[in-house]
Amino acid sequence: MTFRFYSILHGKAQGENMTRNDKVGLVLEGGAMRGLFSAGVLDVLMENDLYPDGLIGVSAGAVFGCNLKSRQKGRVLRYNLRFCRDPRYCSWRSLLLTGDLFGKKFCYHTLPNELDPFDKETFDSSPLEFYLVCTDVETGDPVYRKCTKADEECYEWMRASSSMPLVSRPVPIGGAKYLDGAISDAIPLKFFREKCFYSRNIVILTQPASYRKRPQKGMSLLSLLLHNYPKIVEKLRTRHLAYNEAVSCAEELARKGSVLLIRPESTLPAGRLCREPELLQKTYDLGRLQGEKFLPQIRKFLGK
Repeated sequence: MTFRFYSILHGKAQGENMTRNDKVGLVLEGGAMRGLFSAGVLDVLMENDLYPDGLIGVSAGAVFGCNLKSRQKGRVLRYNLRFCRDPRYCSWRSLLLTGDLFGKKFCYHTLPNELDPFDKETFDSSPLEFYLVCTDVETGDPVYRKCTKADEECYEWMRASSSMPLVSRPVPIGGAKYLDGAISDAIPLKFFREKCFYSRNIVILTQPASYRKRPQKGMSLLSLLLHNYPKIVEKLRTRHLAYNEAVSCAEELARKGSVLLIRPESTLPAGRLCREPELLQKTYDLGRLQGEKFLPQIRKFLGK
């Protein structure tokens, strides 16, 4: 796998001169609305004043996980319950009119700036390092971004990280175009360990232990619809192999003690595009239950 690591401040490759230490990281996979499970775990962490040294999120893991750095417990659940049925937030109408299932203006401007304000000052001043993953549509490679300032560019990187193929337009940033980070690195544990030197990591997944990803269905149609992006098509064709390998790696490291693996005990009530408030609430509640169940282990892992 090719690592491309950019600093949001300088836009240059980083990481080669970093020194190893015993930093504790938090790795969040995506899953769209399944990410309410992760949000439940994160709220338990915040309520108990438990914070890792850094966080890397993919797709919903980035969009929801940023609230750990801004220390806004409850915000993810609050705005999802409030707006899940709002066509400006997520709707087929939005897809038809704008090319994006999740409305760009509403989700990444109106909501965080006006309706449920994102605490930019706390995000900017927090020592917690925040990274996200996108996929370069031309190369198919993962691109890792360190976000230190909650500005409009940061929001665009978050949007890119969660822009699912077919229901989102590629997001142009700095001369390149990006889509969902889960296409190329759904569980970026290897990157966090090898390039950012997080030797111990809490990994939160949104699928149960029995889950293994199957080959992508409808590849012939996907190849046709995404013919302008052959590298994305190839990544989708082999994504199940990379995902299952990443899960196996996390499980092996958990057995060795350098990973604390937290995931649901069964399939979550909310699917990727769920718009039912009661199912979103149940998914969040299951995350809280797992967070509380693992609380002693989390404290020990963080040395608290």
